[in-house]
Amino acid sequence: MKIFPILIMLFFISGCTGPDIQQYTNMQPTFDAETFFNGPLTAHGVLKDRSGQVTRHFNATINAHWKDGVGTLEERFEFNDGEIQFRNWRLTPRNGGGYIATAGDVLGEGQAETAGNVFHLEYTLEILYQGKPLALAVDDWMFRVSDKVVINQSTLSKWGFRVGSIELAIIRQ
Repeated sequence: MKIFPILIMLFFISGCTGPDIQQYTNMQPTFDAETFFNGPLTAHGVLKDRSGQVTRHFNATINAHWKDGVGTLEERFEFNDGEIQFRNWRLTPRNGGGYIATAGDVLGEGQAETAGNVFHLEYTLEILYQGKPLALAVDDWMFRVSDKVVINQSTLSKWGFRVGSIELAIIRQ
């Protein structure tokens, strides 16, 4: 009987692991961050609560450029309730591949890696919730599906529990 609680715990822990990015190595078109995130882009998406209900939607413009191997993504979000948000990402190449990703509302450094048609980014985002700062873990998966389109799925969690998600399309202009 002592083995049953251990099996249950292992079942739940294994359910928390995400896909391995290496499984996408041979998928096309290849996601080259310096090529895709270069020039004007737009993004269109929805925010969902933990039950999957859409709570807000948005449109964004992104001005992306690179200098000396470091990428900058200047984002401007317009939400359906009138709120406007800005985020400026900095993508710095990491020794051994991938990128260190930083932004003003990102706590510490995000870690990004690519394989095949995927760009995977993990970071901690600080938002205001009921007037107080709240840190959320973000697991961001971007799938390049054509030369001009990336589909992005982000899972938001707190203390390991999923609290919401973001789904969006990013389109090269």
